[in-house]
Amino acid sequence: MSHRGLFYGWVVVAASATVIAVAMGALFSLGVFLKPIEDGMGWSRSEISIVALLNWLAMGLGSFVWGALSDRVGGRAVTVAGGFLLGLGLVLSSQVTVLAWFYVTFGVMVGFAVGAFYAPLSATASRWFTSRRGLALGVVSAGIGLGTFVIAPLARGLTNAWGWRGAMLALGDLAWLVVIPVALLIKNAPAEMGAVALGGAAAARREYTTAEVVRAPQFWAIALTHLACCAAHSGPIFHMVTYAIEQGVAAMVAATVFGVSGLASIAGRIGCGILADRFGAKRTLLAGLALQAVTILSYRFIGDAAAFYVAAVVFGVAYGGVMPLYALVTREYFGERIMGTAYGGVFLVSTLGMGLGSWAGGYVYDTLGTYAWLYLGSAAVGGMSVVLALTFRSPRPHAAASAAPVAAG
Repeated sequence: MSHRGLFYGWVVVAASATVIAVAMGALFSLGVFLKPIEDGMGWSRSEISIVALLNWLAMGLGSFVWGALSDRVGGRAVTVAGGFLLGLGLVLSSQVTVLAWFYVTFGVMVGFAVGAFYAPLSATASRWFTSRRGLALGVVSAGIGLGTFVIAPLARGLTNAWGWRGAMLALGDLAWLVVIPVALLIKNAPAEMGAVALGGAAAARREYTTAEVVRAPQFWAIALTHLACCAAHSGPIFHMVTYAIEQGVAAMVAATVFGVSGLASIAGRIGCGILADRFGAKRTLLAGLALQAVTILSYRFIGDAAAFYVAAVVFGVAYGGVMPLYALVTREYFGERIMGTAYGGVFLVSTLGMGLGSWAGGYVYDTLGTYAWLYLGSAAVGGMSVVLALTFRSPRPHAAASAAPVAAG
């Protein structure tokens, strides 16, 4: 169905990307608030950093729970509920005076709320597209890069004006004012509007149950590849600014390098989505994972600002570009009906990689006094993700699988 010539699926995509931008930007704003909270509350950085670990754990669990729920009630209802919880978590966080409550409000509530968006909305958007699905999911994923690029400076400006409490309160209000109304634009499937997916109805696939999904070898192949991919890039991303400064790059330049990487990730997400539509999700994923591993290794051998800028662009394209592809391969294998559950489960596993990779970078540095082994180890894990991705199988059509479980393709 079109409105003034516009296929409504693109409205769903734009609304999904906007919601994800606000939510992920608010989540990553913790890094902006770290020093002001440390100065104002007297809590140590390690104590506050536990919140980030709780964020990833809660977001991973939330992705699975909200994803399964979205299969039953739809992405719109899940997004409205998640938007309400996100705003509440941020508002309550702005008022805390005890560290334990900050763990609950920002660590658990905000993290769990953010889980309501990326995996469920990727599943919802995928239902609107048979052709150009890679581009659609790339745009949805680009909301993550856009959010970190826009919301982090906004949080800094608000903090300068009103302090960290006022800034966090404002972000909570922003979540309510943007996420909930925009969520109402989301339609769960083309059938709600008497339409069909762009490119026509998808080919019939075997219909899985939740139990069959988690027992399927293909689910674990995708999930463990995603975990290794995230474990490979999370440490280099989290420690990028500090590493550049230690290599002699000026602090402001190092921060700019980080921003350039985030911007490049937007181009990577959309560009790899387009490439996946043309060459296939698996081929594009393998190329992106290989590029990511090589670029991570290159960080071990660079030391000047120009080289950091070049590496940041390539690294951003690589780590951003592979992210929407996991939703594509999950959709291709498990189909539309249980996409929220399947991709939510994949994303849950991947968040362990994000948390472990970020933590391992700090542990390696504290233990060995250098980031060298972080980049060597991350490159090795990145290479492992390429090997794991080679095990992906192609699903067979419903007709070939109606009488028996899906066989290896």
